[in-house]
Amino acid sequence: MIERVWSLWAGLTKIPIEFPRPGEIRVVVSPESQLCPPGWVGIVQLAGAALATVPEPGMVDRVRDALQQEDPVAVLQPTATLGPAWLSYLDRADFVPMNGEVEQLPVEHPAVKELIAGVDQADADEAGLDAILSDAFVVRDAGEVVSGCGYRPWLDTAAHLSVLTAPRRRGQGHARVAASAAAVDALDRGLVPQWRARVEASRRVARALGFRELGTQLSLRLPAE
Repeated sequence: MIERVWSLWAGLTKIPIEFPRPGEIRVVVSPESQLCPPGWVGIVQLAGAALATVPEPGMVDRVRDALQQEDPVAVLQPTATLGPAWLSYLDRADFVPMNGEVEQLPVEHPAVKELIAGVDQADADEAGLDAILSDAFVVRDAGEVVSGCGYRPWLDTAAHLSVLTAPRRRGQGHARVAASAAAVDALDRGLVPQWRARVEASRRVARALGFRELGTQLSLRLPAE
């Protein structure tokens, strides 16, 4: 699985490179990188290896030197950051399915839109449920959709999962059931389920399903020199 994950992130740099191996650090110039927003530095660390993309050649040595330090962010002193987010992946052999009644709906379904509309904008943006390309796998209670999960395929390799639960129904296991159904669908299609989380509650859901945390993703906007 790790080879597929490394290949995925190397492909997202939008230049022909290989992901470094454990113990290695690689910094490359790629203004079109999808590891981060345009003009930012993107850093992905997976299984003991680190890959970073920078928008211009003058940043390469600066970022490489920082990645060899204990706290690269403190060294680089960015003007803005996104993350870090933990990256977790699911192998079928590790999968712990969750039983429960799940319904499959198109993301445009009014019940799914109502779930998204029922959270604040920050929660909606973090979950990204409105951006999924799969159907939404939803859990209902008393007829109301209280949790939903779907995914976007990344480079025909990973299924990037998005899960959202109504605020008053969190901590009750609904996200695990919805995400379990979405993960089954992704695995059956030959994709590696990917879970990206910044908060501990989300990380707990992933771990309960058998996802393994392999590393982190971080985006930095650096000050001009």
